[in-house]
Order: sequence, then C-alpha cells, then structure tokens
Amino acid sequence: MAALYLTEDDVAWLLDIDTAIECVEEAFRQWGLDLAENQPRRRVSAGNGAMLHLLSAGAEYLGYAGYKAYTTSRAGARFQFGLIDIRSGQPAALIEANLLGQMRTGAASGVATKYMARPDAKIVGCFGTGFQARSQLKAVCSVRRIERVEVYGRNDDRRRKFAEEMAELCNVPVVAVHSPEEVAAEKDIVICASSSPVPLFDGHALAEGTHINAIGSNYLTRAEIDVTTIRRADHIVCDSRDACKLEAGDFVPALEDGSLDWARVHELSDVVHDRETGRANADDITLFKSVGLALEDLAVAVRILEKARIEGIGQALPF
Repeated sequence: MAALYLTEDDVAWLLDIDTAIECVEEAFRQWGLDLAENQPRRRVSAGNGAMLHLLSAGAEYLGYAGYKAYTTSRAGARFQFGLIDIRSGQPAALIEANLLGQMRTGAASGVATKYMARPDAKIVGCFGTGFQARSQLKAVCSVRRIERVEVYGRNDDRRRKFAEEMAELCNVPVVAVHSPEEVAAEKDIVICASSSPVPLFDGHALAEGTHINAIGSNYLTRAEIDVTTIRRADHIVCDSRDACKLEAGDFVPALEDGSLDWARVHELSDVVHDRETGRANADDITLFKSVGLALEDLAVAVRILEKARIEGIGQALPF
C-alpha cells in the first residue's frame, strides 16, 4: 500500500478534539504498560536563527513508529510527521503537523483535566489567545461542563476577537478581561498557553481547588508559572519527567531554591493507571505541566491515517 501525504486541510477534516483526547489517553495508558516508547525533543541549530527540532516515538500496540520534524526560522515554523509501519519497515504517511500538534497538546491537557480537575469544575481562566490556547480551551470544554471562560492576552483586539470566536466554537460565554490576576483568581481551571518568558500571575491569586494546565513553555529559560504556584500545588503531574527535565522551565526556579524536587513530580501515565493521585480532595491545587511528546503525535497520526484510508483522502507517494 502506497504511503499517503496528508495536508493541514486533510488533518482539519479528519481530526476533532474528542478523537484526539481518546487517542492520547490510550497512548498514556499503553505507555504505562510499557507498550510504547517516547524520545524527548532534540534541537539542532542550522545558523541564522534557524533550528531543527526532532521528536520520535514507537508503539507496539499501534504497530507504528514515527517522528515529528519541524523547523523554526525567521520565515516561521513548519511541521511534518513521518509515520512508519513497524511490521514492514515502510513509510506509511507524511503528514503536515501544525494542527496535529496543536490538537494533541490540547488533548493531553484534556486527559489531565479529566483526571485532575474537580468533577464540578465550570469556570475557566485562559492565558493566551493563539492556536494553542484554542485547542486547550476546546479540550477542557470537552471533558468538563464549562459555564464561563475569562481570557487574557496582552493585545486587547486579539483577546476580544479570541473571546468571540471561542464563545461560538465552545458554546459557552467567553469574556475578555484586562488583568492577569483577574484571570487566575476564583477559577476552577486555569490554562497557561502563552509565549511569555516570565510568570503570568502571582500564585497567591489561585483559589483552593484550582487545576492548572501549563503548556506554553518548552524551554528551560521560560516559565509561565511562578514558584508560589509550585509551592501551593498539592499534586504535580507532567507528561514525561525525562522530557520535563530537559525543557520544563516552569520548574527551574523552584528546583533551584529547593521548593521542588523531582520526587514530587508524577507522570500522567501513572495517574491514568491510578498508581498516583491526580487529586485527593476538592480543595487541592493541582498542576499539569506539558512540554509535548512524540507519542501523543504518533497516537493521533495513526488515527488520522486510518480515517484517511477509509475516506480515500490524501495523495499517494511514490513509495
């Protein structure tokens, strides 16, 4: 069977957030059974500000391995995911992976929210007005009955436009607000999906019982949350300790001042398997830190390929 090339438009047609959450949850479940393997991101400088980023994963339960390769440069970012059939060793698909990456990142937070946020969580604060914030909010609304969202971004026009669009997409009231502390305070769930290199709010603003999804930083030099948030968190869960040791800048200040050690940081796969607790009490503050894993990309890419073959979508490649 010829390999398929799938475009961003194909991915948009074939993938929805509920499917992505289902795939990513199963990936963490199978990873917890040692039926999958993930390799953290590696970065290579190509000069003139250009960088190549590479992540890879394999999954026995899926029958596929894959890699995400993307470049960042002055011209922007471009993403591709290569899928390989491990039974034959042949390439199975090459998928444009910008939207795929956004959806799988949102899906991972959706899984974490499912296991860690209070069951009655209904008020959300969202930092960020870009594509990642969009998929984060859609995922949270998929796993909880959200009644109100407050969003903050530095640009007033963008946050108002984002609020209007997301209110329609999520079918909930979304309000643009003018203060970071206002977004963090008195919320059941707080989403941090920004490009900020420094903490977005003072952790003292968080109410008891809040769940935080922090996904914006995957560099050791950037942090969206402060040491106070780390100190107040009763349960800290990440997508991968190995990956977070390389990339979770949110943890660095707390590790350096002794407020955090890695023994406190558990993995989402163990929470899914009930080997670790995501939330013990309604008043617990819970934190999910995600840097993004190739295993998440792989699980979603396989589902996209399966649906593409059924629906006859994609361009055949000459191998």
